[in-house]
Amino acid sequence: MFADLISRLTQSEPDSLPDRDARLALTALLVRIARSDGRYDTAERGRILRIARARYALDAPGAEDLVTQAETLEAQAPDTVRFTRSIKDAIPLSERIGVIEALWSVALEDGERDSEEDAIMRLVASLLGITDQDSNAARLRVAER
Repeated sequence: MFADLISRLTQSEPDSLPDRDARLALTALLVRIARSDGRYDTAERGRILRIARARYALDAPGAEDLVTQAETLEAQAPDTVRFTRSIKDAIPLSERIGVIEALWSVALEDGERDSEEDAIMRLVASLLGITDQDSNAARLRVAER
């Protein structure tokens, strides 16, 4: 399963991902953000589980299964550029700011801003077609919650 998805993610012009694969790829991107500072703690994982439950209307076991698969995929996934391009193709522009908010909520979960997380957030926002200003506004909204 992962080999096929990774193969599609690494194509020079990846095909649009089916909903199930897009869900897995987006959750794996959340894991990538959480791991980008070298620490992946239970609070960050818990945040990803809550996002998965809310975004995809999953029960606790379904969210756990998705996050476990996403952790495996993230460890095997290609570079962030190609990985994010596939997500961009699967998610309409109107929904991408919600993706950025979810990513910021994971990055800020541990209460610290880290340069590695900031760098990957700038890259991902740009690759998803989200401006720095819109990403910053999303960060501020998430920080206020």
